[in-house]
Amino acid sequence: MSAAAPFLTLTRPPVPLAAASFVSSFDRLAVTPLLVLIAGELQVPLATAVAVASGYYLAYGVSQPFWGLLSDRFGRVRVMRLALLGAGLAGLASAAMPVLPALIVSRVAAGACFGAVIPTSLTYVGDTVAVSVRQHALSHLMGLMALGTALATGFGGLLGDAAGWRAVFTVTAVCALVCALALRVLPEPPRAEIGGLGRHVGTVLRSRWARLVFALAFVEGAVLLGTLTFLATVLQQQGVSSALAGLAAAGYGVGVYLFSQVVKRLAGGWPVWRLILTGGTQMGAGYAILAVEANVVTVALTALLLGGGWSFMHSSLQTWATSVVPQARGTTVAFFASCLFMGSAVSSWAAGPLAGSGSYTLLFGLAAAVTVPLTAVAALGRRRYGSRAPEEGERRPE
Repeated sequence: MSAAAPFLTLTRPPVPLAAASFVSSFDRLAVTPLLVLIAGELQVPLATAVAVASGYYLAYGVSQPFWGLLSDRFGRVRVMRLALLGAGLAGLASAAMPVLPALIVSRVAAGACFGAVIPTSLTYVGDTVAVSVRQHALSHLMGLMALGTALATGFGGLLGDAAGWRAVFTVTAVCALVCALALRVLPEPPRAEIGGLGRHVGTVLRSRWARLVFALAFVEGAVLLGTLTFLATVLQQQGVSSALAGLAAAGYGVGVYLFSQVVKRLAGGWPVWRLILTGGTQMGAGYAILAVEANVVTVALTALLLGGGWSFMHSSLQTWATSVVPQARGTTVAFFASCLFMGSAVSSWAAGPLAGSGSYTLLFGLAAAVTVPLTAVAALGRRRYGSRAPEEGERRPE
């Protein structure tokens, strides 16, 4: 048994933890309906304004191993509170920036700080929820995150139209500061001694299962999160208002919430590889629909299907990530999240010129094509690893 085993008493995430995850999810996707507004006000091309999102995602991903090591060393709650404080201050700075380069810098800082919240929340669940009910608890957390993503694109577009994009960054900044204060009531779960830094990281990177999960996370981030950025912009470039485009893209959050309830019921009954296969099929179908025709209805439908893909596939991959190296869970989950968001950053940056030129058929067609090998490798790999979730402290053969 691991050192944290006596602490495995919770069945769902604590409210302050869920609130912090909600705010982090909101901030990450709130920029989606704002890119066209930012480009217009700051008088830059859309392909250039996309750097506000891709820079955020890159910092969000690159910072995560750093936060994971700190959480293993100093504690989950302490790290989240410090990161939320930094995110709040960076968010307030973002709302005041007069030019694009300064805005990009402040959003990079916000992304680097918010990058601590989701993986550390997942690790906290891993530390405090028994493996037999962990995917259920993680699906519950994902449902709350989904509300954040749904409100981010929907409310972000509405508030952006009504009060400007700066108001959106101000709202998330204030919420981050409130969460930093609220988290003080959470107890710190016990953690294993990490020993030398090099040996600790080496323990994670020597696991072939961990390396596979990291690679899958990178591709999933590129296909899902990176391309998701352009669901609202494809409509806005057709003349659709930011509010309506944001509401259509908000179907993603609705899909995550609804399908996460389904996953909670199926987890433990279905083998994990089947959950992954179901999620990948939804993602591929969604992007194929948009490659044929992009309008308000098809964007909303695709967003809903992508939410299903996230619920089925991503919840399975992240549960897998919490189990492959249990003695270094914080670092493992941080590397997993880092790969996910680095993939999204690379994808959104690479797709920026396609979006700027209006080549959305090619953009969404490529996303649909990449989903096929991603789903096949993920499902086959998880089936080989074993449909039964490993017990705490169990070591898989390397």
